[in-house]
Amino acid sequence: MPQPSRLVRVDSDVWIVEGPIVSFYGFPYPTRSVIVCLPNGTLWVWSPIPLDDELMTEVSGLGTVAHLVSPNKLHHLGLADWRAAFPAAKLWGMPSTVRKCRDLCFDGVLDDTPPVAWRGTLEHVQFRGSPLLEEMMFLHRPSRTVLLADLSEALSHDFLARHWAPWQRLIAHLWSITEAAPKAPLEVRWSTIRRCEARAAVQRLLAYDPEKVVMAHGVWQRCHGHAFLERTFSWLLPEPPHLMGEEHQ
Repeated sequence: MPQPSRLVRVDSDVWIVEGPIVSFYGFPYPTRSVIVCLPNGTLWVWSPIPLDDELMTEVSGLGTVAHLVSPNKLHHLGLADWRAAFPAAKLWGMPSTVRKCRDLCFDGVLDDTPPVAWRGTLEHVQFRGSPLLEEMMFLHRPSRTVLLADLSEALSHDFLARHWAPWQRLIAHLWSITEAAPKAPLEVRWSTIRRCEARAAVQRLLAYDPEKVVMAHGVWQRCHGHAFLERTFSWLLPEPPHLMGEEHQ
């Protein structure tokens, strides 16, 4: 009997694949990767999860893996496995990732301008407001899908109940990294000192009017992406004018 596919279709050329649960300073987190088929038929892989033979076979059935992308310095653990399996693929990372992972041979450094290979299909919006985290936010233009690695964490009630101890679940709610309050980790919010720069990046992302939002950690959003991102980045964005008016009534 054939096994169900591990690839979940988000849109006609976008798939997600769930990775293992990983421990980050003793706190378990779900992981997720995104695969995009570019107009030329090659594959662009975001935040690669650990690779096994089953996943390699499924991915190879979609097309040729051409690009492996690390969106920030914390999302690099699967790069070596994927590069070994697909040696012709190019490695891309943020400047902080390239500095951190000197054992990996990166082919390109991500900046505000998308490389020619995916220009017009994937947009870049760089978040640089915090010294703790610089991240490239991506938007897949045809499906209006935003990709966020660690700037929004939306852990579900079920996941927390199964994997986090009661005292950890309390912290998750205080930190606002649950499905009900899917914000960036508290240390990122507190350390975002260049707030004007960070706010401008988020507003640029919102200007694309996103419909879907896929995060590496937690429940992803199939619709109403613009409203979801406004809620996610409410700690950074200016208060809507109509709400400000209500406060002064």
